[in-house]
Amino acid sequence: MCSLPVPREPLRRVAVTGGTHGNEMSGVYLARHWLQAPGDLQRPSFSATPVLANPAAAAACRRYMDRDLNRTFTSTFLTTKATPDDPYEVTRARELNQLLGPKASGQAFDFILDLHNTTANMGTCLIADSAHNVFAMHLCHHLQLQNPELSCRVFLYQQPGEESYAVHSVAKNGIGLELGPQPQGVLRADIFSRMRALVAAALDFIELFNQGVACPAFEVEAYRIAGTVDFPRTKDGDLAGTVHPRLQDRDFEPLQPGAPIFQMFSGEDVLYEGESTVSPVFINEAAYYEKGIAFIQAEKLTFSVPALPSLTPTPTPVP
Repeated sequence: MCSLPVPREPLRRVAVTGGTHGNEMSGVYLARHWLQAPGDLQRPSFSATPVLANPAAAAACRRYMDRDLNRTFTSTFLTTKATPDDPYEVTRARELNQLLGPKASGQAFDFILDLHNTTANMGTCLIADSAHNVFAMHLCHHLQLQNPELSCRVFLYQQPGEESYAVHSVAKNGIGLELGPQPQGVLRADIFSRMRALVAAALDFIELFNQGVACPAFEVEAYRIAGTVDFPRTKDGDLAGTVHPRLQDRDFEPLQPGAPIFQMFSGEDVLYEGESTVSPVFINEAAYYEKGIAFIQAEKLTFSVPALPSLTPTPTPVP
């Protein structure tokens, strides 16, 4: 299934972005820390650049000021002529595109690692655009091998034919780390430490790749977005029920037809009416209420990832 070209040169320009959503505190405070003390991000062959992606939202401890920054890195937003009335996040996306891109150009950063928290019970989730990204799949596999106790699941968010819209799409390659559950505006020490360790492991993998280490082929399980489900609502659009207790906190677990998914305020249960078993993710995510999403339906799939060949050493110039 993987088919995108793999890097054939060392990755020298790497960025770690935190605070893309200003109330997801692990990334906010790691970015702020690394801007002052970047030693954790240094490796023999490169030094990763820390970026506080949405400083205005981070200062206000809000997800965003005007619109979701992590849905704003499409060509429509990045290439449209700027105006004084542009939403803050559109302006900021263009600034980040200049800093870390330009998107889809040879001048773009080699890799972006984007840091997120979720209020849902997602555990440690590795987010990539698609299964066709060989390098990203190998990095995810490395994180899984290094952290077997975390059950690092891979979630593929890009739908067929859809342009990648996340901040890491500005670079030639990238993934997102999604850790939870953690309330918005709250910093938990355990999740902060876990995210810090995962960033270190990801940078270590890039260093191994730069040093010429080859990675064998493997089989991987991943979860690919298949659709979304909204809450039950009144005719005026208000909530008429909430996530059922038997579904709450069961992210990535199989959801079978006929299982309860919502509990109406009037008391009755709403059952899942799909024709096949799916894996719900981002169940009752606080940030998705405004998007009309109670949970995302994902399909679990297994596919082969080809070997990641070692880089050819660069000949040393003869004096």
